Amino acid sequence: MPLLKIHEPRPPAVQPLSRPGSQPVNPPKGLPLLRLGFRPFYLVAAALAALAVPLWVAAFFGVAPFGLQLALYWHVHEMVYGFAVAVIVGFLYTAVRNWTNLPTPRGTHLAALVLLWCAGRIALLVAPPLWAAMIDLAFLPAAAWPIWQLLSKTKNRRNQFLPLLLGALVLLNALHHAAALGWLAIDPLSPLRGGLLLIVLIELVMGGRVIPSFTSNAVPQARPKVRPRDDRLAIVLAVLAIVSWLLGLPVPAQAASFAAAALATGRRVLGYQPQRTLAHPLLWILHFAYLWIAIGFALLAFAALGLAPPSAGWHALGVGATGGLVIGMITRTALGHTGRALQAGKAEVLMYALLMAGALLRVLASLHLSAGYSELLLASAGCWSMAFVLYLAVYLPRLSTTRLDGNDG
Repeated sequence: MPLLKIHEPRPPAVQPLSRPGSQPVNPPKGLPLLRLGFRPFYLVAAALAALAVPLWVAAFFGVAPFGLQLALYWHVHEMVYGFAVAVIVGFLYTAVRNWTNLPTPRGTHLAALVLLWCAGRIALLVAPPLWAAMIDLAFLPAAAWPIWQLLSKTKNRRNQFLPLLLGALVLLNALHHAAALGWLAIDPLSPLRGGLLLIVLIELVMGGRVIPSFTSNAVPQARPKVRPRDDRLAIVLAVLAIVSWLLGLPVPAQAASFAAAALATGRRVLGYQPQRTLAHPLLWILHFAYLWIAIGFALLAFAALGLAPPSAGWHALGVGATGGLVIGMITRTALGHTGRALQAGKAEVLMYALLMAGALLRVLASLHLSAGYSELLLASAGCWSMAFVLYLAVYLPRLSTTRLDGNDG
């Protein structure tokens, strides 16, 4: 699967500098925040992450502001279709621009898409359910269409699967809303968890491509082991596990498939030499977040056998894997695409530590290993939110201003 061939950020060729230290030949125009998709979408995703989890925890303890009645599926929906989807769209707009050498939405078009995403978040809190569903469902098709157009125009067939992937997320979102409205006799949570599993599968494929490459570039002595046959096996086993869950296969089949996927993924990530990346925060956050996929699969195997609460596995995948990979990539790509060195500072290290601590605390809370469930839940939510508040504090100025080298993007 060559479609997720990711390279380190580099200045776009369309805006060369006339000589080192000089101004671009064609200075970029327009508001810096709206020059490339990662800028606004990373920021709104971080803002949602920082706000939505405390809001959900407040609702859980019965003290939500403004009398909001927030169902469990609102919390899951916003983490998948608000937070994760915004990051995916921002990343793809940036990547597709590099792949096709054509401009992705920017300026007014990009602003309209961001506002549509924001409208969906607000609507799900205050609008009538049917209107909220319609507004929320409008975003992903509108965001995916420019990607399809550019890939088709350049005949970039190997990456045309990306809009189809977004289409699968749209379908699962539609099933969720239909269930929430009472139109389908299914649990509204099931399509959302299916969406999370689809995103985890993307992470599994993408992580297997970028993590060894990034590690080799930054730590040549690490020599991460990449075994194509094992990589394919890990992906196939993950797909089988996901399908077994979606189809509701018998308990032994689900447990065995998730256990096999966990072992294959764990072997894969350990082969990438995570222990050699501890001096490189931009790397170790990706390694440890990837390891959470194996942990999440293992916990879902135990859950299928009734040996662990399902919540532990879902939070391992949602907070540890997805949250960890997101914070790792939105710092790394933002640094590179704003013309900065790919080097983590104290703020980034703190973000990563908070996120990993939040994931561990949330899984421990779900496992009910002690009587302090409420305390663990509050501590986990605090770690998660502080990580993204810190991201906003550090990266809002960077993403709102022109690149350090003066180039576009």
